[in-house]
Amino acid sequence: MKTSLLSFMNSQKRDIRILIINGVNLSQLGTREVNLYGHLSFEDYLVQLRADYPDTQMDYIQSDILGELCSAISNSEPYDAVVLNAGAYTHTSPELADAVRSTTTPVIEVHISNLFGRERYRRHSELAAHCAGFICGFGLDSYRLALESILQKKNSHS
Repeated sequence: MKTSLLSFMNSQKRDIRILIINGVNLSQLGTREVNLYGHLSFEDYLVQLRADYPDTQMDYIQSDILGELCSAISNSEPYDAVVLNAGAYTHTSPELADAVRSTTTPVIEVHISNLFGRERYRRHSELAAHCAGFICGFGLDSYRLALESILQKKNSHS
């Protein structure tokens, strides 16, 4: 992947591998629209999430560039699942929807805010029909809920 892509790799061997992908403007969590998204950066939240799930490898990518997000999804085969918050691309990107539809890796779409309580254009997701699940409105905890769902499904199939 390009060096401009922000990626935090957790290199230890783990039971399950999750790729968390954050899209456009999510690098500004903790400073942008704190009334909607809170004061915590995603990187700080990820430290906490990794500590809470030590047997789960969580790799993280954030990019504002659509092609990089599509590439990350297309190359997600080594992972057990993807947790995706595409930001505004959720509502506008058939390219991202195609990437989600084309991967064999299950994708759970997450959003920090309740999209259905916001502007009308945010109430439609180009991605949701191609995802294994959809979680929104629980703040950063939406990521933990997605992770719990993934772990539950994996444990029920073990």
